[in-house]
Amino acid sequence: MDSSNNPIQRPRRILWLNVLTVVSAAILISAEVFGAAFAGSWAIASLFALGTFGARILDGFFVLCGIIVMVQFVRAARRVEPFRAG
Repeated sequence: MDSSNNPIQRPRRILWLNVLTVVSAAILISAEVFGAAFAGSWAIASLFALGTFGARILDGFFVLCGIIVMVQFVRAARRVEPFRAG
C-alpha cells in the first residue's frame, strides 16, 4: 500500500467544555421533562379515574415521549456544540 495516497490523520481532540455543557443542560432538561411526564400521567389518570394500572401505562407512554425529546435535544445540541475538534 502506498503511503503517499493516505494523508496523515491527526487524532481528533475531545472538546470537554462542550461535552460538559451539553451533559449539564441535558441533566437539567431531563429532570424537567421526566418530572412533567410523571406529573402529567398522574393528573390525567386521576382526572379520568384510570386507577393505578392506567397511571402506569401513561407513565410508560410519557416517559417514552420524554426519551424522544431528550434524544432530539442532545442531537441538536451536538450540532451547536461539537464534541470533537477537527
